[in-house]
Parts: sequence; C-alpha cells; structure tokens
Amino acid sequence: MMKLNPNYEDNLNKIENLYLTAFPKNERKPFDLIIEKCNNSSMEIITIQNDNNDFLGFAITIIHNNMVLLDYFAVDPESRGKNIGSTALKLLFERYKNKRFILEIENTEIECDNLEERKRRKAFYIRNGMSVMPFKVNLIGVEMEVLTHKCEVTYEEYYSIYKNTFSDKYCSKIELITDC
Repeated sequence: MMKLNPNYEDNLNKIENLYLTAFPKNERKPFDLIIEKCNNSSMEIITIQNDNNDFLGFAITIIHNNMVLLDYFAVDPESRGKNIGSTALKLLFERYKNKRFILEIENTEIECDNLEERKRRKAFYIRNGMSVMPFKVNLIGVEMEVLTHKCEVTYEEYYSIYKNTFSDKYCSKIELITDC
C-alpha cells in the first residue's frame, strides 16, 4: 500500500535532493521559496510513502480557490517502473477531489534533446485520465502544455494560481503563447 503524507519535514533532505536532480534548473523555483509558501499554506509538499514509511517520491502543489496545480511530481529513481507514479497520482486526485486538478508538462511539439522523454511523460498523464487544454504557456522561458483531470481551465484561471501565489515580477514571466 502507498500513502500520501503531508508531514514532509522528516524527508526534507530527500525531497530537496530529488527536486534538484529530477527537474532542470530553469524549471525549478528556489526551494526556500517553496518552503516559505508551504508555511503560509499556499503550497503543499506531500511525501509519497509505502506502509513502512519509506520515501518513494513527492508532490508539490499550489492551491488557489477551487484549483490545485501539481507544480512538481517526482518518484525516487529506485522506485520508478513499479506503478508508483500512477498510484500516487490517483491518491492525489482523491486528495484534491473537490478542486480542479491542473499540471504543466514541457511542450511535446517542439524539437528538443529530450523529446521522447517529454512524449512518454505526456502519455503517462493521458493514460492516467488527464486531458490537454487548448492553450500553451511560456512559463519563465519554458514552453508548457497545460493538462487537467476531468475538468477544464482557461488561461486566465490558470494564471490566477500564480498571480495569487507569487510576486508580480515572477508572474510577468508567464504568458499565453498558443491558443489552439
């Protein structure tokens, strides 16, 4: 059995190490900013654990009104390929069942060094019930597709999550780039 644990402090070093290795530098927010936002309840760090409380990965979410953005989601490399990501995602859907569930992935329609990895990630989320929204965003210099779970969201609603949580300086680096 797996579980989500919102008391992340015991695994903070493991979370931070995985965060630093799982996400490209240009896509990472300062980790101390994430901790600060968790302390004021606008973000959550949730540890993915088994029944023995072993660390399997984490989810970092931003909560605003009736929406939750899965900002970062990573499974520990030693735990990958064991259906942990899909199971954890289902647990997250349940945890946030009363909110519209949103996430971003790197654009799968542009040439890049990791295109196959991006396509596998997109296929993973679609297999797990996510749908692609009809717009893309430039998120701090990275083209992203926006996906949701059993709901729709407009660019303005999506943007409001960031506007509510981060500074105007940060938000000025987010823009609509495609309206399909």
